[in-house]
Amino acid sequence: MQMIRKSALIGGVALLTLTACGDPSQYPGTDGNRTQEGAIAGAIAGGVLGAITGNGSRGDEIVKGAIVGGLAGGIVGNVMDKQAAELRNDFGNGQIQVINNGDELLVRMPNALLFDTDSASLKPQLRSDLLVLADSLNKYPQSLVTVTGHTDSRGDAAYNQNLSERRAGSVANALFNGGVDFSRVRALGAGENQPIATNQTAEGRAQNRRVEISIRATN
Repeated sequence: MQMIRKSALIGGVALLTLTACGDPSQYPGTDGNRTQEGAIAGAIAGGVLGAITGNGSRGDEIVKGAIVGGLAGGIVGNVMDKQAAELRNDFGNGQIQVINNGDELLVRMPNALLFDTDSASLKPQLRSDLLVLADSLNKYPQSLVTVTGHTDSRGDAAYNQNLSERRAGSVANALFNGGVDFSRVRALGAGENQPIATNQTAEGRAQNRRVEISIRATN
């Protein structure tokens, strides 16, 4: 009987990791497998936790923990898929990237869209896109948000650091004005220290001048 129960539980884990709270293909524009990845990661974490904390037999506790963890991970992945698809659809500017990393969304906005040269004042026409982002954050409140400003390597490093911090603060303030709770958001400046492209070409420097908004699920 115990072997039958374990087999049924294991089957439940396998089914969960395959189905994972829905078909991610229903959200066009997503990476398509983040829900399943979340379920698998959650199942692994839940299984480990079950083995450590369980009061029953180790085998049963591992499998039970895997089911609970897989369900939670699948829900997180499903929400991130849905939010990413909605943001891609709602942003009015095709230059804004929404990157789905499973338990985190990364919204990447080029500085040229947001600011004039050497300015930390937001361009009026981009405020609508930031309100779209604020609305999304309010719709999906179970996340923490990090706004990080970045520059290229031209000019003084200390100046670039200060400029990146002020630009991140401007974006964060726009989110606050859109109703996002202060406790969910922090603003950071990375200056020229985290390039995503070469600083040896104009194209690469343009990619490095950006603001990134990380949206990380809290459950």
